[in-house]
Amino acid sequence: MGTDLDPGALARVFAMWRRNEDLVITNSEPCIFGKPVLFKVCDRKPGWGARIHVGQPTCYHLLNAFVQASPGKESPMSASAVRPAKTEYSPYHEQYISLVPDEDVLVALDQQLAETLILLRSVSEQHGAFRYEPDKWSVKEVLGHMIDTERIQAYRALRIARSDRTPLAGFEQDDYVTHGGFEKRSVASLAREFEQVRRATISLFRNLDPEVWEHRGVANDKEVSVRALAYIIAGHELHHKAILKDKYGLGI
Repeated sequence: MGTDLDPGALARVFAMWRRNEDLVITNSEPCIFGKPVLFKVCDRKPGWGARIHVGQPTCYHLLNAFVQASPGKESPMSASAVRPAKTEYSPYHEQYISLVPDEDVLVALDQQLAETLILLRSVSEQHGAFRYEPDKWSVKEVLGHMIDTERIQAYRALRIARSDRTPLAGFEQDDYVTHGGFEKRSVASLAREFEQVRRATISLFRNLDPEVWEHRGVANDKEVSVRALAYIIAGHELHHKAILKDKYGLGI
């Protein structure tokens, strides 16, 4: 038992729960998230997921848990589980794509959503206005930038997925933040919008035919594939979430 909540662990369990995969959990209570799960006392075994801590933020009743998909559910690798080749995106975006773990990017996007929402619940309105240097964005402006960027990258993916050959323009991120009005909004409002945008992103990519992931187009004068855009979205969030933790003190 302990007193620290691991948002990443909770996100992984929540993502599996939403996909109706079995959860194998030790030292647990009879129900998680109001939905029945499979319980089994077990020891750490090779090939199982990393040991994780899951709990309720209100009572800090933590669980030592393992997560395992039910046996016999293996299927061929999906298009969303194939990492983009370096020819599918510009060198600039390597900084984001390299952050995405080697797993299905749709799973990563889903897990990130749960983890980020948990992280944002700890942010007060006062903290939302915090800047670690006078000329840096506030917490709320970083969130607004994450939302805007995901919308734009998903729009690019939509256009390219539909075989639209029109070159797509770039955008000036500082201008978007300046005119975004994010400082006037609450952290809760921005968190809700982030959730809505991410769910729309996941829905877009989840319903693409496998061959469409390989479509390529031009955005900001650089060739990019639909698959790469999914990884850019995931990596861009990971990049800024790390900054929010390291520079802004979120989650501490």
